[in-house]
Amino acid sequence: MITINQQVILFLEIVLFVLALGIFIPISVLFVECSAALFSSEKTKYSTITSRPKVNVLVPAHNEASGISATLKTLLPQLTAQDRLIVIADNCDDDTAAIVRRFGVTVIERQEPNQKAKGYALDYGLRFIALDPPDVVVVIDADCIVHSGTITQLVCLAGATGRPVQASYLMKQPHNPEPKDAVSMLAFMVKNLVRPQGLDRLGLPCLLTGSGMAFPWSVICKVSLGSNNIVEDMQLTLDVAKAGYAPIFCSQAKVTGVLPQQKYAAQSQRTRWEHGHLQTSLTQVPQLFKDAVCQKRFDLLAIALDLCVPPLSLLVMLWAASMGGALLAAECGASWIPAILLVIEGVLIFTSIVGAWVKFGRTILPLEKLLTVPLYILWKIPIYLAFLLHRQTKWIRTQRDTAERH
Repeated sequence: MITINQQVILFLEIVLFVLALGIFIPISVLFVECSAALFSSEKTKYSTITSRPKVNVLVPAHNEASGISATLKTLLPQLTAQDRLIVIADNCDDDTAAIVRRFGVTVIERQEPNQKAKGYALDYGLRFIALDPPDVVVVIDADCIVHSGTITQLVCLAGATGRPVQASYLMKQPHNPEPKDAVSMLAFMVKNLVRPQGLDRLGLPCLLTGSGMAFPWSVICKVSLGSNNIVEDMQLTLDVAKAGYAPIFCSQAKVTGVLPQQKYAAQSQRTRWEHGHLQTSLTQVPQLFKDAVCQKRFDLLAIALDLCVPPLSLLVMLWAASMGGALLAAECGASWIPAILLVIEGVLIFTSIVGAWVKFGRTILPLEKLLTVPLYILWKIPIYLAFLLHRQTKWIRTQRDTAERH
């Protein structure tokens, strides 16, 4: 006869085993992506293109007077006579439009106080250029620096493949960085460079990341952007992928932003990104798996698996909590199998992050600063608690720093 104590232990074993199996999937995906990136090689993907497609660059801007000049200075030299640069001054109450006009750049102004979101701004811009559509549309955020050659890389690859293309979109530290900023840069690099590069090496699609995106006109005109989705780039990934145009990654094209200096702005930015990621994963990944199976499409399956990987901090938290529970249960007489499985998963996480750091992150995160990783994870705990108690569902623009970007 099974005693109550044995029943409790058996229940714990089942729960811990299910937890270990549950997080094994995202950890394995992370490991495969990061491992593949270690063996990736730089190559020019558009060398067979004989002519550069006609391009329109859209720059959505909401109160970007403090920094949009730097963005325009990096964009304008990359455009040809047939290209157009259009800034959408969206619900601005500062000098954004006036500053843009000084550069001789086309600016269209939109005033819809009840529709403040990047998606609405981009939809407005697309309707504006629809009268004379280009071959390729490029989207650049108004607070980004566009590295030399990026526009050509993006548009030629988009023109050659007929698919959306995502540049490497990374972040720099603010002028007076805190220890967590370096770790945040590494996490951002793993998400926006290492993992997409691994997927590219495997011949798989990537997620769009918001800035440095290129779309053939024949693709972007088929999807709707007008919404207040707080992660419009992730939603756009799903929309174009379902339409048959899964995005691809171009590591040679580079766009750089700056992490917010102010603590509140940094917290707000991270909250929007991570709440949107988690919400999208929970609500849309199951349907994406279903579509992948029903349509027999491996590209949709790859995107669904990629979306299963939560933010690194949360993944480490989930693993650590499960590991602690498994060890405690094992000491109380439960099976050691969940703990052993979790140890293996811990090795995979460690290998993924260290491998990414060794190849891509040593210059931005010295070895001694790795000791601040636990502090960074602690900083993120309120964000995840807020997701459970009061999740963010509306788009809120991140407060910009006033310092000039370099």
